[in-house]
Amino acid sequence: FSATPQSHYWDDPVNQAVMKAWQAGIVVVASAGNTGPEAMTISIPGNVPYIITVGAMSDNYTPNNRTDDILTSFSAAGPTVEGFVKPDVVAPGGHISSVMANNSFLALEHPEFHDGSIYFTMSGTSQAAAVTTGVVALMLEANPALSPDEVKCRLMASAHPAITPNGDLAYSIFQQGAGQISAYYAVHYYNNDFGSNCANQGLDIDADLAGTTHFGGRANYDSATDNYYIMDLDGFAWSDGYAWSDGYWWNYAYYMWSDGFAWSDGYAWSDGFAWSDGYAWSDGFAWSDAQMAVNTWVPQE
Repeated sequence: FSATPQSHYWDDPVNQAVMKAWQAGIVVVASAGNTGPEAMTISIPGNVPYIITVGAMSDNYTPNNRTDDILTSFSAAGPTVEGFVKPDVVAPGGHISSVMANNSFLALEHPEFHDGSIYFTMSGTSQAAAVTTGVVALMLEANPALSPDEVKCRLMASAHPAITPNGDLAYSIFQQGAGQISAYYAVHYYNNDFGSNCANQGLDIDADLAGTTHFGGRANYDSATDNYYIMDLDGFAWSDGYAWSDGYWWNYAYYMWSDGFAWSDGYAWSDGFAWSDGYAWSDGFAWSDAQMAVNTWVPQE
């Protein structure tokens, strides 16, 4: 499930419930949405900065060859209206097989994707979110004491960004976040390997829910170049992404999130990051133009 934002993240009732769960110590994983690949297409509740938002990648139908893996064309991209980098990570979301009754609506509507027994194949960021949820379960099984912020930190710090042969990011951080998740490294590598407290820095969920302070991220828009970028960091513009159809190696530890910039850092609006101070999407962003809708069927990729 996802829907087009119709308000700031802190005003949406679904988002408020998700934030309450995170505040209570429950790890929340949400799909980015199947509304990509354009910028600023992240859906609710994936636009909540605190939680783990997941985009979808595909193995390009070569499961034993990681060098041609691609980001799916439908995977929603950031930044959010409030300037946060989303998705946080990407996970397998192309042609995923799972159990489904043979008399269910989708099985009857798309019999070509049902094996006639119990398995059905689908693509979507919801599938990617389910894969990520499984990894989170393994992390908490191995270490039940992890807080939601610690889970998010380790998941992002152990992810594998897609890179080009010359070592550049193959996709913008607004498309792939920290990169493709790694179950092994997320479970077995600890804070002294990747650092700690790398998620949700500068944010205060208690103040956010109380309505005393709300937050914005470091993403901004340059109208002169029609690019999105990260304030105080050069070289990660939206236009730095490559062709969707190209396959790239998802490289382990290409960028150590704990050693550099934490994409989930937030700034309080009261600290000078007001909407009128250069956030281009605040000019004429029509919430009333948004429509509530669940994710629609997307092609198999």
